[in-house]
Amino acid sequence: MKKIMMLCILSVCLMLVTACGSSDKKTAADGLQEVTLVLDWYPNAVHSFIYAAEEKGYFKEEGIRLNIQYPQNVTDPLTLTAAGKATVGIYYQQDVVRARANEDIPVKSIGPIVREPLNHIIVLDKEKTIQSPKDLEGKTIGYAGSDLSEAYVKSMVKADGGDPEKVTMQDVGFDLVPALITNKVDALSGALINHEVPVMEEKGFPTRTFNPADYGVPNYYELLFVSGDKTIEENPALLKAFLRASEKGYAYMKKHPQQALNLLIAKQDKENFPLSPKVEKKSLQILMNTMEQKEAAFLSDSTDVWQQQIDWMSEQKMITTKPQPTDLFVNLLN
Repeated sequence: MKKIMMLCILSVCLMLVTACGSSDKKTAADGLQEVTLVLDWYPNAVHSFIYAAEEKGYFKEEGIRLNIQYPQNVTDPLTLTAAGKATVGIYYQQDVVRARANEDIPVKSIGPIVREPLNHIIVLDKEKTIQSPKDLEGKTIGYAGSDLSEAYVKSMVKADGGDPEKVTMQDVGFDLVPALITNKVDALSGALINHEVPVMEEKGFPTRTFNPADYGVPNYYELLFVSGDKTIEENPALLKAFLRASEKGYAYMKKHPQQALNLLIAKQDKENFPLSPKVEKKSLQILMNTMEQKEAAFLSDSTDVWQQQIDWMSEQKMITTKPQPTDLFVNLLN
């Protein structure tokens, strides 16, 4: 999955906010209220609970007609919700922080979907000389040009007692898997444990991974639902209904993972992002261990997670101001 972490948010978003109205509409025929959801990417395992909720009728039970859209541009889930042209989007925590801190984009998280990093440093299992991040000294790390990937690597190597200045970062674009399995690089940053790892395993290349949260990077939410400030202020009941239906879909997915995955695979975009059932099954197994925790329910949020991310991103000089956590998320289900 080509997850793209944007370096900045285009100022056109601000113009869109003032030019566009709300996306929420009443459907006269059935009385359902329309909710437009912009995915972060084409349908894949992380969206299984959404498609399960749609197919099982949970959104209709909450008075919602769900309109699922794929992003035409990588920032669509953020910019369209900020502009009121979409009700909800799926996006990345660090980009929400940057959007508010650097551009004052009016968007907030309304619920974490994946509560832990999926973007691990990945090495082939056969590479015995790399047993922890400090062993990356003198090695070449392939990445897709993201400054976040660079910051992760440097923080992890330093926290593990190594010298980050002795690590070479090589931009390989989106050819992450080919770069690693052909030995053009020694490790990857920016590849995901729920996609690139099972893809490589299916090709016969077992891997070993290092979690940023274990080495100096504060734990962060990989994916979350976002909505625009105006929608949150004017229609919180609709968003609560959307989240309740999502919770029902998640509960169904937990109880019936294969059935939920089958519903997702039936909705795949075969032309742009065909799915391997084997890869997606492994992906869902990985994801279900990251979507809730013993003391943190699915979609529940935490001030501490946001504050730690604000502080770390400020130290990395990725943000120009330090917003308050309450500027970045809202707990609608509490």
